[in-house]
Amino acid sequence: MKNKNLITLCYLIISFLCPFILSAKHIIGGTISYKYMSTAANGEKTFRFTMKVYRDCNGGGAPFDSPAEIAIYKGGWTSNTLYESFQVNFSQYTKIIPDTPQCVQTVPNVCVEEAVYEFDRTLPVLSANQSYYVVYQRCCRNESIKNLIQPGDIGATFMIELTAKSMELNNSSPVFNHFPPIIICNNVALNFDHSATDPDGDQMIYKFCSPFEGGGNILNAPEVFSCDGAVPTPPCNPPFTNVNFVSGTYSPTNPMGGSPQVTINPITGLITGRPNQLGQYVVAVCVQEFRNGVLLSTVQREFQFNVADCSPSVRAIIDTAVLSQGVYEINSCGSKVVTLYNKSFQKKNISKFKWVFDLHGSVFQDSTSWETLTVAFPDTGHYVGQLMLNPGQFCGDTAKLVVNIFPPIVADFSYVYDTCVAGPVAFTDHSIGVGIIEKWKWNFGVPGGGSSDINPSYLYSTPGNHPVTLTVSDRNHCRDSKVKTINWFPAPPIIVVRPNSYLGCIPGDITFNNLSSPIDGSYNIKWNFGDGATAENIISPSHIYYTPGVYDVSVAITSPIGCYIDTVFKHLIRVEPSPTAAFTCDPETGLTNLNSTVHFIDQSLETNRWNWTFDKFGGSTETNPVFTFPDTGLVKVRLIVTHPEGCKDSITKYLDIRPEIRWYMPNAFTPNGDGSNEGFLGKGFLYGATNFNMTIWNRWGELVFETNNPDEAWNGRQKNTGGMSPMGVYVYVVHFTGPRGEPYEFKGYATLVR
Repeated sequence: MKNKNLITLCYLIISFLCPFILSAKHIIGGTISYKYMSTAANGEKTFRFTMKVYRDCNGGGAPFDSPAEIAIYKGGWTSNTLYESFQVNFSQYTKIIPDTPQCVQTVPNVCVEEAVYEFDRTLPVLSANQSYYVVYQRCCRNESIKNLIQPGDIGATFMIELTAKSMELNNSSPVFNHFPPIIICNNVALNFDHSATDPDGDQMIYKFCSPFEGGGNILNAPEVFSCDGAVPTPPCNPPFTNVNFVSGTYSPTNPMGGSPQVTINPITGLITGRPNQLGQYVVAVCVQEFRNGVLLSTVQREFQFNVADCSPSVRAIIDTAVLSQGVYEINSCGSKVVTLYNKSFQKKNISKFKWVFDLHGSVFQDSTSWETLTVAFPDTGHYVGQLMLNPGQFCGDTAKLVVNIFPPIVADFSYVYDTCVAGPVAFTDHSIGVGIIEKWKWNFGVPGGGSSDINPSYLYSTPGNHPVTLTVSDRNHCRDSKVKTINWFPAPPIIVVRPNSYLGCIPGDITFNNLSSPIDGSYNIKWNFGDGATAENIISPSHIYYTPGVYDVSVAITSPIGCYIDTVFKHLIRVEPSPTAAFTCDPETGLTNLNSTVHFIDQSLETNRWNWTFDKFGGSTETNPVFTFPDTGLVKVRLIVTHPEGCKDSITKYLDIRPEIRWYMPNAFTPNGDGSNEGFLGKGFLYGATNFNMTIWNRWGELVFETNNPDEAWNGRQKNTGGMSPMGVYVYVVHFTGPRGEPYEFKGYATLVR
């Protein structure tokens, strides 16, 4: 108990001072086995237990436990008691050098270490149906493990059961022969011998099984030593919880997923397959030991498999062939001679190669044609072959081939259409072949134009030389294509022009939108606008009519293959004289804010509607309106007149409404309190004036009053707040600036009378 308390204290110190040691993710596997040693006089038996623990040393994780806490429980799987717990230091420490797969150029950087713990225990013989359970638990696993749920938060349990029957028979458990592969190459065949040796020669059965959880991610003392803590002390008793695999993809019997999945031979322990999903996977293998049909022991080894991209140095690859489920398939339609293109690598690592084909009665072989191989097959049919690289050697590869020689298929078709009528083109398939034609794919040479019918028809919307392609395929997937060009240049069935009528005023600028179809730039198009002007080879021309009148317009269209149509549009264009806008103003000058009413007199020609706009202040539709402008400044007057046929004209003039100022000063005032003429104040109109200033001076040149407010009067007192000024004559001076910057000054005498 004293030692255990000391260990607990050490773990507490470590957990507080170096919490990263406890929390590091490092456990990647382990196993426990036992060997019978001797029997004492009292019947007790001694067994030597060997525990191997594996850790990831690439990321600087926690070190191996030394000592490691071991527990032995006695009883049944679901009902047991702690027999003893103790500590063991590892006796051997090894850094495992990855066994680089042969024929592989590059592999990922992976680091694995192994610690071996050995301890002997002398144990009393058990009664029937009882067992000893030797247990070690530790957290945590790598967070990057792909097939477990939250692997970084769970630990591992490594245990072995010593049954009463094993003790009775002095049994030793099986021991695995080979270290697990550290690196497994993606999409490279896996063949790992996971077999074990049993010293007693007992029968062994192998299977994938579920690893156990053990410990959790709790780091705080004292919970760190509980069953949910990082270092269960002592390790907790069975039954143990299976780890949670990512459901739907992984399971204990399919720990690496993929299709087809990796399997283990139950008799030999050979793990085979071709892993095809990158990642790190926890895999547990159990070997069960039987004697005379009785299960004596189960040894479980858990390990982390790393499936990574490797660069193989020898690969058999056939170019231009379709690879399906590991077999290259080549189909030849019509030709019995097939050329194969070898893209295998690396040639420097290939000492021998051989092509082999079964020609239905004879065997074709070639060991000299490396880059290309041409084979003449005797007839149509299905032929099997191989390209073998380094045959008989481990560092080799083989490409399986299937060559199908099918009868030929020939695509052909005909078409019928009226060359000058814009109607559909009818297509008829004439393809032939021994194999039954199953699919037709038509491309009519225009975007979106296609069909899968045998004999389709198609109406083109645009003329042109349309390349039509027919591709046919038969039940053997043989294909052939035929291309024919259709010269589709019919004349339009009717000529359509917009506008279909026009009424306007000169100058009549008109764009004739030719909506006839089908036409394009290759068609010869002649226009006659009826006023002597013409145009040619323009689909939609523009023309300006300068003279009033009624005009006929004619259009003639000729396709590139001579199809012709013409039309005369009678009285299509009617052009009227344009209105002329004009007016005068009364008055046109001398306008002020005191005189801003203007009479507008219309002088327009060829008009029956008027629209006046008086700047931003209003408008009118009268012929000769009168308007008073509410503000001064330069105002814009615009008149828009409309012809009876809707043509418009406009004119704009500007009027200057000048601001006018009027100001008058009195010559006396009587501030005697009778309520009449009590203050000295100017009168007038100061619209728009600024910088107003009035000063009043006595005869000694003293300033007695000053104001910047034109509405403030002098009440006769010193600056309007002091004592009453004596009667007499005073001088006033008034300054201000007019609305357009002009200066104003008024000087005079103010007589103060009581």
